[in-house]
Amino acid sequence: MKDVVVLVGTGSIGQAIARRVGAGKKVVLGDLKLDTAQSAAKIFDDAGFDTSAIAVDISSRESILKLVEHAQTFGAVKNLICAAGVSPSQAPVEKILRVDLYGTAVLLEEFGKIIADGGSGVVISSQSGHRLDALTEEQNFQLATTPTEELLKLPFLQTITDTLKAYQYSKRCNVLRVAGQATPWGKRGATVNSISPGIIITPLAADELKGVRGDGYRKMLQASPAGRAGTPDEVGDLAEFLMSSRGRFISGADFLIDGGTTASYWFGDLQYLKATH
Repeated sequence: MKDVVVLVGTGSIGQAIARRVGAGKKVVLGDLKLDTAQSAAKIFDDAGFDTSAIAVDISSRESILKLVEHAQTFGAVKNLICAAGVSPSQAPVEKILRVDLYGTAVLLEEFGKIIADGGSGVVISSQSGHRLDALTEEQNFQLATTPTEELLKLPFLQTITDTLKAYQYSKRCNVLRVAGQATPWGKRGATVNSISPGIIITPLAADELKGVRGDGYRKMLQASPAGRAGTPDEVGDLAEFLMSSRGRFISGADFLIDGGTTASYWFGDLQYLKATH
């Protein structure tokens, strides 16, 4: 039996984090499609990691519970990395809310019931959640604490018709849900935090930069304080710190890693973007 790392969503960012925290542990790689998870497992296996691949649909509690059961067969679950989700250009409003908002909330809830003492979790949110206007105190509380099976019934979520807004609300909910779960996770001796990346160069982002919106993205990146996009390894380094012994006093928090883009969006050279968001 080994300590177990569970990665849900086996893209570049998730893999970068798992590489940093998975040595000597069992790395369970979950993705919507089994062949995607298996492809990631081969990369890890070839690099000397001990892996297991499984299909998981985070929009389904039943699928998440199967993932929990599968992970526990190898030992105590020490780390959860949630890097799964769909983007505004990939899915309709209902699916974005079902996967990114509800699914993440269920993952945090179910793994929070079994996370090992000394364990840690990281949820990959997005800078997009920081571009949503301020919500009311009541709305924040509802997103953080509403029972998961009632989340999608919240009245202010029923009025969303735009996929970008659905994504922004989902990512804001991720951050608030992490804050809400810090207490139950803490009672098990575990920490949980979220990371909100900006534009990170992954295969999907590279395609976007070459696509019809590429000029706009490049202009935005060039005008940001950092003047460039980020890399999966930079997100991985931050997550590694949060999940290590050095990050034990950090829980329920969110960390923007976007090269200053959000700060510039609200107060700097990127304020022109507000008109399109």
